[in-house]
Amino acid sequence: MGEKKLLGPEIVQAIADKANIIRAKLKAAQDRQKSFMNVRSKDLEFEVGDRVLLKLSPWKGVVRFGKRGKLSPRYIEPYEIIKRIGSVAYRINLPEELSGIHDVFYVSMLRKYISDPSHVLETPEIELRDNLSYNEQPVQILGREEKRLCNKTIPLVKVLWRNHLIEEAT
Repeated sequence: MGEKKLLGPEIVQAIADKANIIRAKLKAAQDRQKSFMNVRSKDLEFEVGDRVLLKLSPWKGVVRFGKRGKLSPRYIEPYEIIKRIGSVAYRINLPEELSGIHDVFYVSMLRKYISDPSHVLETPEIELRDNLSYNEQPVQILGREEKRLCNKTIPLVKVLWRNHLIEEAT
């Protein structure tokens, strides 16, 4: 019996006040997010002749470039920009095997490629037989260990092979 009931224009005014509070809080949150983004974002512009990496959009369940899931590449090959189409669109020179993809891309899909000699991997010369196999040659023993089981002891040896790095020793 002691409750106060809102009637008529008082209900409308209370709802309008609540809506204004909600709008103000949403505006404050949007402004905060916008200020964070503006500090971190960069306006990218490319010139004709620049080399850029092409971003792959991850499609669930689609295997691209031989890898699936986390190991699939995010960006592929440096490609040359042929023409600037708009303020954020560029035409890229793609090889024949990618001819099914659009040749016009937006800035968000590109990353500038900076040439670095350390990106080139040197591969050692490997002598192949006629059946395309090769003979592994041990170079050095890196470590010895004994694995003890219940009834026996197994000697383990870590070997560095001729055409492999130390990290690839078995």
